[in-house]
Amino acid sequence: MKSWWRKAPAAANDERLIAQAGGAERALRRLEWTVIRRLDGLLQGDYRTLMRGTGLDLADLREYQHHDDVRHIDWNVTARLQTPYVRVFTEDREMAAWFVLDLSRSVDFGSGLKAKREISAGFVGVLARLLTRHGNRVGALVYGTDLEAVIPPRSGRRHVLHLLHAMERRADKAEAAPAQKGMTRLADLLKSAATLMPRRSTVFVVSDFLSEPGWERPLGQLVQRHEVIAVRLFDPLELELPDLGLVPLRDAETGEQLWVDTHDAGFRKRFARLAAEREATLRAALAKAGVDALELSTSDDLVEAIVRFADLRKRRMRIGPGSMKAVAA
Repeated sequence: MKSWWRKAPAAANDERLIAQAGGAERALRRLEWTVIRRLDGLLQGDYRTLMRGTGLDLADLREYQHHDDVRHIDWNVTARLQTPYVRVFTEDREMAAWFVLDLSRSVDFGSGLKAKREISAGFVGVLARLLTRHGNRVGALVYGTDLEAVIPPRSGRRHVLHLLHAMERRADKAEAAPAQKGMTRLADLLKSAATLMPRRSTVFVVSDFLSEPGWERPLGQLVQRHEVIAVRLFDPLELELPDLGLVPLRDAETGEQLWVDTHDAGFRKRFARLAAEREATLRAALAKAGVDALELSTSDDLVEAIVRFADLRKRRMRIGPGSMKAVAA
């Protein structure tokens, strides 16, 4: 497992950044001009509700309300007054955010102009840049066939470039590598995240959630300490097949290939039914874990997606985490 825990001298970092992160630099500049500039107007004044730290200084006590976090209940006061009371803390504007990135072979799929991997990189680049511009720190765990890189939380534009370059390097590695054995083990990634994040943080699990079963329990355990948001990547073709005649389908992770007759209306209906069942199961699992979900399609406009995320944050503040359906286009 590779890591960037050791910080190289500033001059060495600058030279390495120029040499290695050319693609990441171009991608970030494109995002800054085409996405972030548009968001600056749309999200004006929304920084406080977009993301905030938990704070450590006790500011007040008040009666418990149905949307409050039960972890903030003051049990001593509750026992004395026989009424639930919660602690209110002074908000800390500086917070740490982690991106738990599933970059397995299945995110290479895309039926249109963009693959799920590109949507993931765009979302991470924009959110990381928005957060670091306000002095917050962002870090990442990069998963391919296993946990391949840990990028500790830091702030600044140069650090965002490091993050995007790690995603770009993983994409290059995936193209050169043979098909992996078995499906993605998302549970392993989530267990690693729980171990490597000692302090309470905001955690973005960015994945298509095409994985071996068993990830639901580690996700629930991660929620007990951190504020977790699932960013679910998908392609419209994964939900419904058009009539294209006889076409080959290949499993992106195992390389297995078979031919299917999409002209068969019965086959298309069965495919759509199974996809709908998988969608319902996934959304139920995320809701049970207490995780809010933002759904990103390969056909999405990134600006609209970030605005939906800001709206998700606002509503979450009012009604509590995990208590609403996934937000999609």
